[in-house]
Amino acid sequence: MILLRSLTFQVLFYLSTAALMILSLPVFLLPPRMGWPVVPLWARVNVVLLRAVVGLRVEVRGLENIPDGGFIVAAKHHSAWETFALLPLFEFPTYVLKRELRYIPLFGWYTAKFRQIPVDRGKRSVALAALTQNAEIAIREARQILIFPEGTRRGAGEEPRYKFGASHLYRSLGCPMLPIALNSGLYWPRRGWRIYPGTVLVEILPPIQPGLEIETVHRTLTDSIETATDRLIEEAARAPRPSPVLARVAARWRARGHRPDSAVFDRTDV
Repeated sequence: MILLRSLTFQVLFYLSTAALMILSLPVFLLPPRMGWPVVPLWARVNVVLLRAVVGLRVEVRGLENIPDGGFIVAAKHHSAWETFALLPLFEFPTYVLKRELRYIPLFGWYTAKFRQIPVDRGKRSVALAALTQNAEIAIREARQILIFPEGTRRGAGEEPRYKFGASHLYRSLGCPMLPIALNSGLYWPRRGWRIYPGTVLVEILPPIQPGLEIETVHRTLTDSIETATDRLIEEAARAPRPSPVLARVAARWRARGHRPDSAVFDRTDV
């Protein structure tokens, strides 16, 4: 049943995305900020579909920590969920995303229209310079720059691999950086078709104020996100119907020598 519901959501996700992109083509005649509401609408439609079809809900904590104006949002990257579900939390965000997405018909047009920041991951020094230049423009426009510091999805419980891109941006832009922890990987793993019912917990942590050295902010960002993410995973383990993915998390934590709450280790995998 879970696989059937998951596949149903995937079909509806692509159908609704295509339909909304076609119906929203008139936004290309508007300035980017005026046409932007169609993007959080797309995100909310998908969140509603997840809840209705799969039974996956969301709880967001720490909204009071979101600062005004332009800043960097550095989020944990467990699954595809946060690539859209975080968008409605911010006024006029721009994602740092791989350049190849620009080449997808229709979808790529929207990323260009709303000035999402493309990165050529094959040319690191050139990519960092271009990223910084585009990010400076976004901050001047009081936009929020959404970035995944690990660069790609990491399974729940896996060893974190934070890169220095977000820290370099923080140092170059001189703006706050807002860390976000979450446990979406318990319900929508990065591999496989199954999406499990439950509640994704999102915690918006206090912003890291400008002025820190790169090494210090990198360490602070990593520690704050990972500590909060582990806590959210342990909280999910105590839910009445915990995700079966927790067994994989427990195995990964054991391999890392991590010793969380024993409740995590009592779950069986699928």
